[in-house]
Parts: sequence; C-alpha cells; structure tokens
Amino acid sequence: MNIVILDTSCGNFYSLQSTIEKIGFRSKITNDKNLILNADKIFLPGVGSAYSAIKKLKNDNLLKLIKNCKKDILGICLGMQILGKHSEENEGINTLGILDYSTYLMNNKNVPIPHMGWNKVNITKKSPLFHNIYTGSYFYFSHSYNIHLNNYTIAETNYENLFSSAIQKDNFFGVQFHPERSGNNGIQLIKNFLKI
Repeated sequence: MNIVILDTSCGNFYSLQSTIEKIGFRSKITNDKNLILNADKIFLPGVGSAYSAIKKLKNDNLLKLIKNCKKDILGICLGMQILGKHSEENEGINTLGILDYSTYLMNNKNVPIPHMGWNKVNITKKSPLFHNIYTGSYFYFSHSYNIHLNNYTIAETNYENLFSSAIQKDNFFGVQFHPERSGNNGIQLIKNFLKI
C-alpha cells in the first residue's frame, strides 16, 4: 500500500509515520505530485498556523490536486480545519474550500485555551473510521481553533461548548484530535482509515 503524509511544514510527521510503522506499513513524507497521485491513502497533518500550511501547499502547487483528489484523505488537527473554506486566524484566511465550514477561535470563558489533553469523543454518525472504537473513548487534543457542529460531523466533543471532533464527506475525513498521540484508540483509528 502506498501511504503519503503531506508535508505542510507544520506537523508532527515523524510521530505519525512511526505510528503507521507500528501498524505494519511504510509511509513517505512528501509533496511530490507523482507520489501523491499514486498514493492509496493520504494523511494531511498540521499543527499551528493555517496560514503557513496553506502557503506551503500553494508554493508546492498542491491546492488543486488536493481539492480534486479521489483517494482517501485524513486531515489531522489543523489538517482537518484547512479542509474547510475559511479560518478566523490572521484576521481571516481562505483555506482549501473542499468542505463548507469555517474554523473559529475557541471563545470558551471558563476553561483554558488552547484545549490540551485527553477528552471524550462521542460518535454521532456511523463511520468506518470508528470501527471497533466505542463512543465516549478518549483521544488527545491540542488546539485553539475549532469547527462548529455541521452536516459533515461524525463525532463531537465537549469543552465548555460542543465542537466537531471528526468529520467525513465522501473520501475526505478529518479529526481534530491527534490519533498518533492517542494510544490504542488512535492506533485503531489509523488502522481503520488504512482499511477503508
């Protein structure tokens, strides 16, 4: 199986690559168009700045390729956020525009931002991504921006307010948490994605 991790210049690539290796697969961290076009599964990870990630993908001429991709793509954390059309970051930036949602700065008043650490993920729609994972399972989060509940939401998490912790539309999947840092549940989710 050809597995590609897209190089957004802001991600925990090696931790993800190491988790994929534990499952028994090799992956390449790349922005080479030919390797991406020949991939069976694509990971779009990201930590930090949406502006930096979009700029890197734009400079590598990958925006159109990702938008038109028919292979399964899993956006992780920032990678899920930039699948949407807009982010409030940097006074507002346009993102990939694949899915019809925006990313907002969390405006929680009584809990610390960023949202860091373990939290429950409640599955709201059946998806192969959560095969053999119970609703209410814990995953590891690290983010200051989030996506409100929407038509693509397949799981939600409560951190003073409810937000989308996983989304799916056709071959595009996204998780707000970090499966590569989420122990056995995270390993199971990555396994599930590779089997879809």
